[in-house]
Amino acid sequence: MAGRSARPGRVLIVFLLGVAILYGLVAIGGTWKPALGLDLQGGTRITLIAEGNPDPEAMDEAQKIIDQRVNGTGVNEAEVTVQGDRFIVVEIPGKNRSDLVDTVSRTAQLRFRTVACSSVAPGPCGTPTTPPTNDPLAPDATDAPSEEPSEEPSQSPSQKPSDKKADKPSSKNRPAFGFVADEKDERGAAKPSASPSDSPSASPSESPSESPAESPSATPVDEDNKAAQALQFMAQPDQASIDAYNAYTCPTTEPVVDDPAKPLVTCGTGDEAGVKYLLSPAAIEGTDLTGADAGVPSGEFAWQVNLSLGGEGKQVFKELSQNMVNTEQQFAVVLDGKVISSPGFDGVITNGDARISGGFTEETATSLATSLKFGALPVDFESDPSTEDVGPSLAGDQLQAGLTAAILGLVLVMLYCLVYYRGLGLVVLLSLLVAAAITYAMVLLLANTAGFTLTLPGIAGLIIGVGVTADSFIIFFERIRDEMREGRSMRVAVETGWKRARKTRLAANVVSLLSAAVLYLFATGVVKGFGFALGLSTLIDLAILFWFTKPLVSTLARFKFFNGGGELSGLSAATLGIDHVPAGGKA
Repeated sequence: MAGRSARPGRVLIVFLLGVAILYGLVAIGGTWKPALGLDLQGGTRITLIAEGNPDPEAMDEAQKIIDQRVNGTGVNEAEVTVQGDRFIVVEIPGKNRSDLVDTVSRTAQLRFRTVACSSVAPGPCGTPTTPPTNDPLAPDATDAPSEEPSEEPSQSPSQKPSDKKADKPSSKNRPAFGFVADEKDERGAAKPSASPSDSPSASPSESPSESPAESPSATPVDEDNKAAQALQFMAQPDQASIDAYNAYTCPTTEPVVDDPAKPLVTCGTGDEAGVKYLLSPAAIEGTDLTGADAGVPSGEFAWQVNLSLGGEGKQVFKELSQNMVNTEQQFAVVLDGKVISSPGFDGVITNGDARISGGFTEETATSLATSLKFGALPVDFESDPSTEDVGPSLAGDQLQAGLTAAILGLVLVMLYCLVYYRGLGLVVLLSLLVAAAITYAMVLLLANTAGFTLTLPGIAGLIIGVGVTADSFIIFFERIRDEMREGRSMRVAVETGWKRARKTRLAANVVSLLSAAVLYLFATGVVKGFGFALGLSTLIDLAILFWFTKPLVSTLARFKFFNGGGELSGLSAATLGIDHVPAGGKA
């Protein structure tokens, strides 16, 4: 601490540079107004209607999962309620948020299956049909191997994609979806380009058909070895499955029966729409998924969904990648019975980390990752849920009243400190202004990065932070006065008083942080937002106290107006109640 107090000016400069950088980040975000919550600006109401007659426990579980999806960080202030026996109402801050309907209502049943046949790739089901003309990455007929796969899955045709096909221009000017090895893989799998096995885009599929009945494979395999089963089915699908595949057309209105123990005939969706697939029984279940998030990898520009697999799925994934690496064999990612991606493997994936990459936008990648991360819904909902814009629950003058109360409280605290502490009150004034500036910048940044919305309870939590910050000044200044009454100079009193005041303030702020953490972790709705705002203001108070107030007081202690006991310094003999102000001393 002595080394830091010897150069308080440096600490101040570095701290103020940090504040400038903070506002630079705000400028990059381009938003200078905080996002307001439902009570202050209104939002979008999404009404989900459950199919059939679900039991109350299933509805409650669905409500919790949906709440995690739309309000996973706890600072979005979204409200999810169960109304009646079949209705779940979701209210999200911000008008025209119908883009979240898919995130809210998606059942998110994830499975991974090998592709035995598809309508745009060769396979044992016959000659592939001509792909749609708008397919940007449709395989050339000359690229398809003519022979059928051999008995061993690992020895099936493995012609590598030609450079010519990879360079083929895309009519949509964006890459197709692909499932690739994560760069964190311990085997160092190379980053692939657009997967050669990716399928075309066409009109969206309505619903895939029922799975075909499973028939015995030509060569028996260990029933417990899912990787071997999936590989063998890919090479030698049974005739009943082939017949079901050949009789099937996309799109279809028939409901899907996605039995993980049986092969599946289905269509693709999104960029895979219009493509027909014959898939093996499920090789990996979504329950083996340990993590999912969306992001843009360093050095790249496209959004991706990162997946982490654990348990049995991790070993199955490794075996499949070892047998299918650098071949034209496809591995389908099946969400809610529809294929969302059908890539190949460009590397051996040993640690279960992989990515779904391609034509994602930020919204679609985040929506998929959120649905996978927070699990499947136990209730099926009717399609096309209703959406409507709702107004604020509080009158507009209540926001103005809250802001007025915050400003008035700040001004009263400043005036009191100026009257009572005089010259030292300037430290309070500057510290509160800097604290307010940092708080506003953090609110703006969190709105962009974490979806933080400012509600009336949140404003109350920030106002309480003003009192917490002022309390820090009072303890510190009173310790300085006590030290000077005991005969120490101001420069010495600042350092010795700081050591004692620091412990008190740390203890008090830890209690405030614990209280805020309890509210944030265990409360719901606006109370959670209040706890978050209280914790944020407490952390800002600590930063201001350590890196602004203390260095500023140490700097002022070098001026005679303060260390000489000037009449208006707040440290005069009359103010301290002593005969004379101690002089001299080194901090």
